[in-house]
Amino acid sequence: MPHTAPHTRIHDVLAQQASLRPDAVFLYEEGGGTLSYAQFWQRVQDVARWLQAQGVQPGHRVMTVGENCSAMIAALFGCSLAGAWPVGVNARLSTREIGNIRQHAQPEVTLYTTGISPDARSHAGAAGASDAEPAVWGPGVQALRADAPTSPETGGHASEVATLIYTSGTTGAPKGVMVPHRGLLHFARVSAASRRLTPHDIGYAALPMSHIFGIATVLMATAHAGASLVLRSRFDSQDAFKALACPGVTILQGVPTMFSRMMAAAPPRASLRAPALRYVYTGGAALDPTQKRDVERYFGVPMHHGYGITEYAGSMFITDIDAPRTDCSAGTAVAGVELRIGTPDSGAPVPGQRGDILIRGPGVMLGYYRDAAQTAQALLPGGWLQTGDIGYVDAGGALFISGRSKDLIIRSGFNVYPIEVESVINAFPGVRLSAVVGRATADQNEEVIAFVEPLAGASLDLQLLTLHLRAQLAPYKRPARIIPIDTIPTTVSGKILKQPLKERLA
Repeated sequence: MPHTAPHTRIHDVLAQQASLRPDAVFLYEEGGGTLSYAQFWQRVQDVARWLQAQGVQPGHRVMTVGENCSAMIAALFGCSLAGAWPVGVNARLSTREIGNIRQHAQPEVTLYTTGISPDARSHAGAAGASDAEPAVWGPGVQALRADAPTSPETGGHASEVATLIYTSGTTGAPKGVMVPHRGLLHFARVSAASRRLTPHDIGYAALPMSHIFGIATVLMATAHAGASLVLRSRFDSQDAFKALACPGVTILQGVPTMFSRMMAAAPPRASLRAPALRYVYTGGAALDPTQKRDVERYFGVPMHHGYGITEYAGSMFITDIDAPRTDCSAGTAVAGVELRIGTPDSGAPVPGQRGDILIRGPGVMLGYYRDAAQTAQALLPGGWLQTGDIGYVDAGGALFISGRSKDLIIRSGFNVYPIEVESVINAFPGVRLSAVVGRATADQNEEVIAFVEPLAGASLDLQLLTLHLRAQLAPYKRPARIIPIDTIPTTVSGKILKQPLKERLA
């Protein structure tokens, strides 16, 4: 009998599809296997029971150190069913970064997707994890219980959190964004409608399921529509072209870097096999006009764009499928989203007037976990979210992003906060001060550049510093160049001036 009760938690979407179309393919797995909606829903129920048998109660955190695979998605939905808070962490983070997140989130159980990810295998080995029950998880998952029992969350938000997504934050310390069930459920409907998803659609899922783009735009919208996903642990251009040919991907979504790599590896237009491709979308970073033109010419379909941040469950703006844009706007506000430019009481945005982008809607985060001070800075009176971005709208209400109000660098769709990289560099012997800035690259990405000022009389071994950073930072956070500098420019009060450094790079 169909599951018809109103959806209140993200697993409800999956339960409904399992009852409506049990035999339809949900996941095309890496290696060639498939999982139907009914098979996957059974696994999610088994995972929820397994978690409860491990002592996981509603409000407990469950961390998954992994890369995309069915186990990572089963953990997300299994936690929803058990009432726990899933914390998905990309296994490509360093041991230090994962340790910081674990220390902050205090998970009752930590899972590692060792079968699909060499990095997860390495982290699991270092932590002393052991095999989780293969009958529940399938092969290639290891688990570790907390050293001592952790406390479940029991406050007002305890039952509202669908997942905790960690960003490193402008302070360099990890910030856990509390993403609400209602926001993900709302955006699943909005996203499926905006892309006209049907059960016949097949998406390509190489975007990490530890990030909001992968969870909301790719996973939740697909499940809401009863469509299928080609699930991949890492992006590979050749594999993406193969998936366009067979099983016939219809929806191709990714960060701009993904499309840069595809265009660099693209077969001649005449030999492209993408018989079902109907929708191409990029987000997670600014859209470059040259890339948009090249992708559209090659694939023969419009390249759509949108705007979202970790602190909102899904995109807040999306271009209209019926009115593709010739510019690089992020489109118009999706259903339920309100916009202010400047301040909450500034009224309807004035076309062309730039200012801070403030958002209100059902996807606004519940706050930063265990961080009341930063929550108060981001969540303003009246339910408005301070995005930290600057932009303006045109006469038709389309949003254009002008820049970021902080020094955030977006590398391959991942947020890099300079202060975190600087703190690691500054800990290296012989360094007096460092300044990290972003530089645009030819492939519509940003690279991380570090200026380093040595202590007086000290000589810096750049090779050893590079090895130090490799051990301490995820690959996307590591500087592409380290530039020694006699004196980093600062204000009288000692605040680093980054504009002169950016001008020097230019």
